[in-house]
Amino acid sequence: MASTADSQSRLLRKVSRSTDVREILQIVAEDGAVIIGEFLSTDQVRRFNAELDPALGEVSAGSQHWNPIMQEFHGANTKRMTGLVAQSPTFRSEILDDDLLHALGEGTFRDHLGDWWLSTGQVIQIGPGNRAQFLHRDNENYPAFAAMGKYAPEVSANLLVALTDFTDANGATRVLPGTHLADDFGMRGDPEETVAAEMSAGDALYFSGKVLHGGGANQTHDQCRRAVSIAVQASFLTPEEAHALLIDRDTVRGLSVRVQKLLGFRSQYPVGSPGLWTADAHEIADRLGL
Repeated sequence: MASTADSQSRLLRKVSRSTDVREILQIVAEDGAVIIGEFLSTDQVRRFNAELDPALGEVSAGSQHWNPIMQEFHGANTKRMTGLVAQSPTFRSEILDDDLLHALGEGTFRDHLGDWWLSTGQVIQIGPGNRAQFLHRDNENYPAFAAMGKYAPEVSANLLVALTDFTDANGATRVLPGTHLADDFGMRGDPEETVAAEMSAGDALYFSGKVLHGGGANQTHDQCRRAVSIAVQASFLTPEEAHALLIDRDTVRGLSVRVQKLLGFRSQYPVGSPGLWTADAHEIADRLGL
């Protein structure tokens, strides 16, 4: 595992959204995560939150999962909401079509793995009194890659965009920098060595699927910490959300080609593959009339 000294000395670096994507990805390769300032504009944050508020108001805090471990993971006073493509025009037409989001995805996956798509777009709102989430790696969704440790290809990554200010007190996501390069992925890390990803609304945290992280404890009495998790992954892996079965076709027709592909409405081409997600070995979008 990365040494304690290394982890403690690696604070989260911050760049602007105009920074060359190669520099951003180099920081992720070294640290496991990077903060991107002003990923969304103030107006985009305002509109997105306004579109989310009605539906999120109907969501109950806590977990409906049968597994007690997942109940703890989800949080007793945390709201989680998926299905954002249907809920938010800003999400489907602007955020998912953002040039930097696509540059990050292309830079993370294209050369080594090929096509990539959306695993989940999920609002996560941590309420007052919610305990810190246990540290985890997102690529643990796919045990074969988790078992490969630091030698695994980068099959998943996450762009976590702050929709409210993130502070140490209100539950800012915590990261243990350098743990994507740990020698023993069985070691879960010391929460005391984590770094809070403190951000202003609109900033984003882009991080490797191999780095240890978790939602922080919300120690406030009156603040909710809201974010949207845009989890992307190599498209030969099953996504968390079954987008292609859930999104209305008329909505899909109004989206750009690259967003349609992100959501599974176009065929996928991993490196070395003649094509996946096809119809009679042809482009699925043709069969769907897109």
